[in-house]
Amino acid sequence: MYKRILLAYDGSDAGQKALLDCQDIAQWSQSELFLIAVMPSAMSFVGLEGGVYDMELEEREKKKHRAVLDDGLRRLGQAGYAARGEVLVGEAVDEITKYARKIEANLIVVGHKHLDSWAARWWRGSISGALIEHAPCSVLVVITH
Repeated sequence: MYKRILLAYDGSDAGQKALLDCQDIAQWSQSELFLIAVMPSAMSFVGLEGGVYDMELEEREKKKHRAVLDDGLRRLGQAGYAARGEVLVGEAVDEITKYARKIEANLIVVGHKHLDSWAARWWRGSISGALIEHAPCSVLVVITH
């Protein structure tokens, strides 16, 4: 039985579908819900051109991720679920798996949208695929089209 469910939430259509599926699972398993939004580390804002680190850009990104997280928490609250949430900073797969270990999650839920072109799939890579390889527990990947 899933007692602690971790949802990595990004506010996308796939993430919102995962949020809905997470609610269904939590309902039948009486689980604790944890919501996280993972913000890329500050170095990823510098860019390939070797630009200068921008503190304001990092703050804007942090506010954006906090707003996404708050939206997910609000949606869960409106559905009658209490959830804890946190914005994490770093590489998505690393942060998700670290947090899952920290809270002793039984299930990680992520959304995934199939990309149309092979080039888009190759360029973006698969967070959900990498997550399955490194997760300390089961992973539910909610697919949207």
